[in-house]
Amino acid sequence: MTKGGFKRWSAAAMVLGLGGLAAWGLFVGKPQPASTPIPVVEPPLVSYVFARPELTRLSVRTQGTVEASREVVLSSEIGGRVVGISQNFVEGVFFRAGDTLLQLEKADYELAVARAEARVASAQQELAQEEGRALQARREWRELGDTKANDLFLRKPQLAAAKASLEAAKAELADAHRHLRNTTVTLPFDGRTVRRSVDLGQFVTPGASLAVVYGTDKVEVRLPVADHQLALLDLPLSATPRADADYPGVRLSAMVGGERYEWHGTIRRTDARFDENSRTLYAIAEVDRPFEAQQSKNRPPLVPGLFVDARIEGRPLDGLARLPRAALQGRDMLRVVDNESTIREHRVATLHQDRNSVWIRGLAAGDRVVVSNTALLQVGATVTPVLAEQLAAESH
Repeated sequence: MTKGGFKRWSAAAMVLGLGGLAAWGLFVGKPQPASTPIPVVEPPLVSYVFARPELTRLSVRTQGTVEASREVVLSSEIGGRVVGISQNFVEGVFFRAGDTLLQLEKADYELAVARAEARVASAQQELAQEEGRALQARREWRELGDTKANDLFLRKPQLAAAKASLEAAKAELADAHRHLRNTTVTLPFDGRTVRRSVDLGQFVTPGASLAVVYGTDKVEVRLPVADHQLALLDLPLSATPRADADYPGVRLSAMVGGERYEWHGTIRRTDARFDENSRTLYAIAEVDRPFEAQQSKNRPPLVPGLFVDARIEGRPLDGLARLPRAALQGRDMLRVVDNESTIREHRVATLHQDRNSVWIRGLAAGDRVVVSNTALLQVGATVTPVLAEQLAAESH
């Protein structure tokens, strides 16, 4: 190796050595990263309430319109001229059972009664004569000494015809009296006139409409009840009769003159079938003597056409728990915390709910029902349960 080559090799070796020392310094001499402890994740906090099943009576809210329980179209059974109208036979005015509402002219019907009475008298005379002739015929036949008499000779057909004529005459007389009575128009119930169709001096024909009236002894309200609400009520669905005290009560309320008033009624019957469009059953609430309060300053009468809110009294139901509405997931699912503080799903039966609460069946006393963050919880997750009342007290 020449002297120049040795110098070049020595320089290269020195460069490589210095590079190796620098690399070793970078890898061995760099500072070590500080160690970070793994954070401990606490179970999420959830609030719960205890289930307390008990005997509960729930009411059902619904609405309806007041209707007259008896509304009829008053028609004339006979024809005639109107010669008198009662002052109570006016739209909106009340009348009593048996009051004369309208009077038709009587002359033609009084004449018909007189003629019918004359026919009865004539038929009675004819019958008496036939009875005498029949008696004479039997006497003559016995004098002849023959035991088998001819019916025609004994005047039996003539006697039967005379009796039938008398009965027909009496029936015509009764019919004439009925027509005469019908010249005076009355009704067998207390009522109120809705609309009158005739006036003084007008001639009416048989079957003509005189007025529309309704009875004032009772009004009713048809109240729709949904299928899922039927379990809460003890409606009269069967043919078994009940005592009045066993029918469900109903409280009606409405705004009249800017104030809310209440009336009490009873559900004594339901419609005979479900409504095909809404799938609801109509319960009929009846209110007796709705106009008795007319003289009272505290409450107005319950007039047909008034729209009312209704609360039907429910039947006693055992084993119902009332919970905050936030506890319910969907229609029939909620979350509970078991003894190991683990989230579990629990299926229940929802019988009723309102804006803030639900009433459910299917929980045992003491079950811890989750009422916060229910949608974010995973089934099987471990949580830190806190009683909702305690959490609310701490927040204040």
